[in-house]
Amino acid sequence: MYKIVGLLAITLAVVRGNSVSETTRHGNLNTYYIYSRSNSRVPTQILPNVNSIVNAGGLFRPFTAIIVHGHEGSAFTTLNPVVKDSFLTSDDVAVIVVDWSTYAGQRYSNAVNAVPSVGVVLAQFIQLLVDMNQVSLDRLHLVGFDLGAHVIGFTGRTLSGQVARITGLDPTSNQWGSKSQRLGSSDARYVEIIHTDGDGIFAIGLGTAIGHVDFFANGGGNQPGCLTHKCSHDRAWEFFAASLTHNHLTGNLCSSNLQLSTNRCRGYALAMGNNDLVKFGSGIFRVNTKRSFPY
Repeated sequence: MYKIVGLLAITLAVVRGNSVSETTRHGNLNTYYIYSRSNSRVPTQILPNVNSIVNAGGLFRPFTAIIVHGHEGSAFTTLNPVVKDSFLTSDDVAVIVVDWSTYAGQRYSNAVNAVPSVGVVLAQFIQLLVDMNQVSLDRLHLVGFDLGAHVIGFTGRTLSGQVARITGLDPTSNQWGSKSQRLGSSDARYVEIIHTDGDGIFAIGLGTAIGHVDFFANGGGNQPGCLTHKCSHDRAWEFFAASLTHNHLTGNLCSSNLQLSTNRCRGYALAMGNNDLVKFGSGIFRVNTKRSFPY
């Protein structure tokens, strides 16, 4: 009755030229937790099968946000509690948190190798939700931090770029600097990137524009109030969470990288972050923030 469309099955087979079993073996250990305003503290785990989805049916909403953590994260650490709560405070949405900590918790190279599979299997799960009329791609927002940003790139690509919006929160640069398979603008109808740690040889984040709109907070590195790269890196999800509840962080279009680095961007203004599924703009933007929440 509910079956995955042929395009998805083909994609599963061809990612990196691997067999279906090889492509999905990492992602098969994904776990999924759904929150809504009625269960904002204790999530319901959803298994990728019809019965489990039917049992969780009362928690779905017309709009859905899916959050994917990065390296060394889990469903209950780093960005997830804060960003999940910010979504639920700002909108009546269903928030699905993806846990791929079995591989994300391993050394970085192992986590990188798992990224394609985690993203493709997440797409398979989303397609099942679509087929069961619980999720609509044009009302879906994928949010990924660190390696999770590249995970949702694979997810959006597998779904033929038809997801309404992807937000990449400081996508990692290590082993992704020039990768054609990293998150890109063709992976959703609108792809927004928030860069916070893209400066210096020890930067964690990717300092390159890869989306429809790339926001470089405070120039894209060395965030106010931070003394380490990790602190600046984490600012990406902190800024995003603040934008959900306050929607006050606005950037100006930059006509050049020189304007960006010298804080002289004077182009049109565009709100960074938030949960708007249709946003109009393209290019690089500079956003200046304060040192502490809500920034």
